[in-house]
Amino acid sequence: MSTSTLRDQPGTSKESFEDFYSEVKEIEKRDSVLTPTQQIDRLLRPGSTYFNLNPFEVLQIEPDVEVADIKKRYRTLSILVHPDKNHDNQERAQLAFDIVARAWKILENDLTRKKCLEVYEEAKGRTDHMIAEKRKKLKKEGRSFEPIPEDDPVKYKHAIYVMVMKLFADMERRRQKLDQRDQEERKRKRETEIEEEERVKADREWQQNFEESRQSRVNSWHDFQSGAGKSKKTKKQKHMTGMMVPPKFKPETR
Repeated sequence: MSTSTLRDQPGTSKESFEDFYSEVKEIEKRDSVLTPTQQIDRLLRPGSTYFNLNPFEVLQIEPDVEVADIKKRYRTLSILVHPDKNHDNQERAQLAFDIVARAWKILENDLTRKKCLEVYEEAKGRTDHMIAEKRKKLKKEGRSFEPIPEDDPVKYKHAIYVMVMKLFADMERRRQKLDQRDQEERKRKRETEIEEEERVKADREWQQNFEESRQSRVNSWHDFQSGAGKSKKTKKQKHMTGMMVPPKFKPETR
């Protein structure tokens, strides 16, 4: 979060803001020098799946820092959690190292870094809109003199932080949904291709078998025709023979 962003917050005096900002920076400075084990635990803590969607959160830097400073922070943190530096905890160190490397890969690219910055801008816009709606409601109820929680700079920054995490989570869910849809589409396409390949193969085999059995069918037909002709001739001969043979003489009985 940039200094100007928090300074523009309604109802925040310059003095209280400077005190708050100095305190935040002290906390960040303390956290930034965590031991390797502490950094690994931070990156793999419960809920880290969603926390680590925000590359700025992973590297513990503000979104308005220069790329050169982001790179320095990445190098420092990657050395701390590198598996070769954590022999007694290499498996978890590798997971943490991969998370840090992914965050740097996102932020070193101008396009993806710009998208991340847009998330922060949208989070601030939504938070300010939420604050405005709260004030409007209080005014409508005749309680416009009452403060709201976000008048406190700490709570205001926390509200933006929560909104940032929500937006990153929404982006990830949309990405997973699109990936699933793409996988299903590719699966359906592949199944269709397999069905077509099997149909073509079956047609080819049928045609091959048909060609190979052509002569056999011709021979069978010839044999059938020959057999039918002989059968008719035999029947005719038997009939003629029966007509030429005289009936047997039967002696008269008394």
